[in-house]
Amino acid sequence: MSDLFSSDNSKPSIEQPSISISSDYNAKDIEVLEGLEPVRRRPGMYIGGTDEAAYHHMASEILDNSMDEAVGGFASIIQISLDIGNKLTIRDNGRGIPVDPHPKYKDKSALEVILTTLHAGGKFSNKIYNTAGGLHGVGSSVVNALSSWMEVEIARDKILWQQTYSRGNPTSVLTKIGVVQNRRGTQISFIPDTEIFGDINFSPKQLFKLCRAKAFLFKGVTIRWSCDESLLKGSDVPAQATLHFPNGLEDSLREEIDLNNLICPIWSGDVALPTDAQGKDTGRIEWSIAWLTKGDSSLSSFCNTIPTPLGGTHEQGFKNALLKGIKTWGDQRSNKRTSIITGDDVLGSLAAKLSVFIRDPEFQGQTKEKLSSKETIKLVETALRDRLDHWLAADPSQADTLFLAILEKAEERLRRKEARDTPRKSATRRLRLPGKLTDCTKENAAVTEIFIVEGDSAGGSAKQARNRETQAILPLRGKILNVASASNQKLNNNQELKDLIEALGCGIGSYFNIEKLRYGRIIIMTDADVDGAHIASLLMTFFYQELPELINQGKLYLAQPPLYRLTQGEKSIYAMDDKDKDKKQNKLSQGRGKVEVSRFKGLGEMPPKDLKETTMDPKHRTLLKVTIPYEDKDFTEERVSNLMGKKSEMRFQFIQEHAGTVDSLDI
Repeated sequence: MSDLFSSDNSKPSIEQPSISISSDYNAKDIEVLEGLEPVRRRPGMYIGGTDEAAYHHMASEILDNSMDEAVGGFASIIQISLDIGNKLTIRDNGRGIPVDPHPKYKDKSALEVILTTLHAGGKFSNKIYNTAGGLHGVGSSVVNALSSWMEVEIARDKILWQQTYSRGNPTSVLTKIGVVQNRRGTQISFIPDTEIFGDINFSPKQLFKLCRAKAFLFKGVTIRWSCDESLLKGSDVPAQATLHFPNGLEDSLREEIDLNNLICPIWSGDVALPTDAQGKDTGRIEWSIAWLTKGDSSLSSFCNTIPTPLGGTHEQGFKNALLKGIKTWGDQRSNKRTSIITGDDVLGSLAAKLSVFIRDPEFQGQTKEKLSSKETIKLVETALRDRLDHWLAADPSQADTLFLAILEKAEERLRRKEARDTPRKSATRRLRLPGKLTDCTKENAAVTEIFIVEGDSAGGSAKQARNRETQAILPLRGKILNVASASNQKLNNNQELKDLIEALGCGIGSYFNIEKLRYGRIIIMTDADVDGAHIASLLMTFFYQELPELINQGKLYLAQPPLYRLTQGEKSIYAMDDKDKDKKQNKLSQGRGKVEVSRFKGLGEMPPKDLKETTMDPKHRTLLKVTIPYEDKDFTEERVSNLMGKKSEMRFQFIQEHAGTVDSLDI
């Protein structure tokens, strides 16, 4: 043991790996990266990487500076052109970057300081820009650092100035070119450095898409696009285009959605955000919203014209305002189901564009994909909520239509959840099956069947008549809901149908799975009278609308219980209806003895022995399989709609047309 702690270093107890790094670590080892060298060493820290997305982010940084001039009211036109050799030029008619000597660096112009120094710019206070997309004072300098060549032209006070750079360093002095007329603003041309990005090239399609997005975001700007035609082979991007959208976000939204699928008209607007504690402006918000009858939902958000694909606090305020506004409207209309609406229901059919302009926004990361300014949640929520309340109140009929559409989404969500949970409950714990279900002992769906009967009385007889191993009984209370004319809310609240769905175990709608069906046959067994026929038709309508695949797979049957029992001595036979009774009675009358005729008032009045022998025993019973022949599909759809749907006038018309064919009524 003492050897382990021996001071003899010639025989270490554990062999040490050999390393080539010097063990010395002194002040001389501390590197100080000057100027823009940190950007070239670690470009990912500034533009998110060196891939194609980062490559195009350089274009965004320069374009964002021109957009800031436009949003601030200092520019109205931006020109962007792509030439051979990945040369990109962006020019605006704004104020132009200052070219006079910088007070802190008297031997350098303000232009050179901006382009060669990190965190140098005019956007750290609100004196020059009230709102800005380029925030950190690194955009232009980063692009300069990562470009093999950059040329800047500044037109101020009718004088044109020029300077060139390479990899972050000036390659010429700021030169006065001369007097210019009818020109002002900044023009920056640059070529990304292949040492950093390799053989990546600018994509005309991506740049043109970027230009369109920026033009949509600010109504007051016109963006002129041009591209060398040799770069457009096989592309649908135009060589030249003028992009100006006077309706801003609404123009963009209309291009992306199907206007035939609107629940209500598109709602667009813009409004100033609430002032701060000192009464100063905090910014403004612009939006365009469409609720759709079908199609995918979408929400595109921006802050100071910068896309925020990961959302952030402005989106949260937006969602809060919509949810609270819609639910408040429902409460005002005294709709008791309002409480079930969630944010997902409001946003589930929404296609929207949201743009905010705020002071000193905070983003997560230099690429600014998510807004994190905490105060923005309340500012956006307050501003939008007030306008939403006014918009809903201005057209109550339209507001009701929207509210009911959203409520239907909520009801459908709950319905899907119920369907999703039912099979799991049935599979994991049989005790959770409906309380009125008398289940069979076997679990093999190939040999089991379930009888759906009307009422507890019929259920009692059926339980005694059944084969306990293979036959299950589910009694229902009277006539079930007519699903063809009922709302989703009523369907979701109907306990009889919920019990039936749970007993079957296969789910409904998008969660239907026939492999989880617990029984091989589903048999509707109702009384042999008018009420029984009506109940059977309601059940068939339910299966037709909600579980059509069970019909297609031949799983649904109708039992055929007799209406009469004819007894002669010890012999008994059964008749299905009046015609069958008369025929059999006449035949029996030819024999010996009096014929006694008993009419079953219902299955509950039928002795279990008779019910088993006539209706439930596979050896003697008759079952009718419910089918929908393919060639009769349209006819069936029309007939179900006319007889079971919401339009009572269609039923009345059917009765008028067929009343003359009725021989007798069972009233």
